[in-house]
Amino acid sequence: MLRPALTAITLASVPASAAAHPHMFVDAAVALELDEAGRVTAVEVTWTYDEFSTLMILEEMGLDPDGDAVLTDAELAELRGFDIEIWPEDFEGDIYLSNDEAEAEIGLPEPTGVAVEDARIVASHRRPVAPFPVTDAVLEAYDPTFFVYYTLTEVTLSEDCSAEIEPADTEAAERKVKEMAGEVDEMTFEVLEVGHLYADAARIACAPFS
Repeated sequence: MLRPALTAITLASVPASAAAHPHMFVDAAVALELDEAGRVTAVEVTWTYDEFSTLMILEEMGLDPDGDAVLTDAELAELRGFDIEIWPEDFEGDIYLSNDEAEAEIGLPEPTGVAVEDARIVASHRRPVAPFPVTDAVLEAYDPTFFVYYTLTEVTLSEDCSAEIEPADTEAAERKVKEMAGEVDEMTFEVLEVGHLYADAARIACAPFS
């Protein structure tokens, strides 16, 4: 989720008295591409936005004026890549792949598809990865500032591997945030960057590669 491009759209619709994060909800599905040595060489990420955020995005972009959540081919072409047009140097794309020793270097995105399904934008992009061993790796999806709440719905890779998704313990995360900050407000999340506490995690196991 590219927060610089989307934050203003969503905040414009949030009452001034609302202080609680998150403001946007996204289902994240990730496909990992592997080489013959069992290293991740690319990821394809699909973000499915919640209905309210979809409505705000389409309205801000001047798309779907009749409000039926059915876009023309021309409108879809304009929407394609909307959430990756601006990619700040320090933005990591809210997808993290790591093991006990290192974190994968994931490159810049290229859009691969967009649709509106059940009144929700479904947008996908592909990012190259500096070859990274997949066995025992952990994949997480989270926004450090917790403006966006990601639910990791699916992780796909070769049939010789499996990815078990462990949902975040949100109650434990909330307790930790209160311990760290005391009184919780909007700035808590911006300053402390506690989004990782709310992250679903997929732990990857594979058969030995030849």
